[in-house]
Amino acid sequence: MSDDKVTITVDAMGGDDAPGVVLEGVAQALAADEGLTVILCGPADVVEPFAAAHERCTAQVCTEVIGMAEHPANAVRKKKDSSIVVGCRLVKEGAAQGFFSAGSTGACLAAGTLVMGRIKGVARPALATVIPSPVRPVVMSDIGANADCKPEYLVQFGQMASIYAERIIGIEHPRAALLNIGEEDTKGSQFAQEAHALLKEQLPNFAGNAEGSDILPANFDVIVTDGFTGNVCLKTIEGTSKTLFKTLKGIMLSTPLTKLGALAIKGGLKQLMAQVSPDTYGGAPLLGVKGALLVGHGSSNALAVRNGVLTTASIARAGVSDIIAQTVASPRPAATEEGA
Repeated sequence: MSDDKVTITVDAMGGDDAPGVVLEGVAQALAADEGLTVILCGPADVVEPFAAAHERCTAQVCTEVIGMAEHPANAVRKKKDSSIVVGCRLVKEGAAQGFFSAGSTGACLAAGTLVMGRIKGVARPALATVIPSPVRPVVMSDIGANADCKPEYLVQFGQMASIYAERIIGIEHPRAALLNIGEEDTKGSQFAQEAHALLKEQLPNFAGNAEGSDILPANFDVIVTDGFTGNVCLKTIEGTSKTLFKTLKGIMLSTPLTKLGALAIKGGLKQLMAQVSPDTYGGAPLLGVKGALLVGHGSSNALAVRNGVLTTASIARAGVSDIIAQTVASPRPAATEEGA
């Protein structure tokens, strides 16, 4: 909770179970944060009744919605009055400081880059996430915004993810590492070796290479990688976690004796599930754009939406975009390439 005033735009139509869970999550966020104001973007019959019933919420009527199956960049260019585009435009215009959506990730990335705009000096905005580690939070970036990368992009990913880890997640002096197939400097592809050399030279908190087995034990605080590798890695971890919990539940409910055992450790299991749940932070921030932008899971429930809106507010209040601008901004020509 904070008394610092902040305004966040929210896509009422984002997610598999929208608008119901979005409205419920926004209501919870408003109740939890007295300094929060929400501009709810969506169809009139959805946003106007909700805004009328909730203080510190205003309705922004939008006549279009971008679907999950639409081509992201094309949809953003064509559907100017969609809830995603309008939400980002209000941030660009200064009416709000951040935007949250559990809708199409691709459309959110495109709108963030094309509408809100890249921070000067940022070659490619990157998605970051908190890996569901049972030990402590681990931030990974990129996790899917940039499938094809140049080694120098990873330096900026590391800089931006380190700022997020410190200012929002609360990790003091985060140690960053490059995801690789071995801990030695000479390991990995040519790309990995070049990225390692640049990170070692330009990222003050760089601590070397991290292997896949270093992630869940939280041997490093920030994991830097390209978007293709990061996305595969994240989905593997999330899928493994879900499968293990499902299998464990089946075993524990299989006999009367195991059911008794399950009752005994029920509290501990709930705590562990909460620690590894992606709902805790509500989504992945797109770092490197002008303003706070958080993309939630398509399967977000009300709790995830609540936490996503609150995290977006925290990113805006902390001035993460301004800190990134001060840290990353560079006059080098390489930083002027288009990131859409």
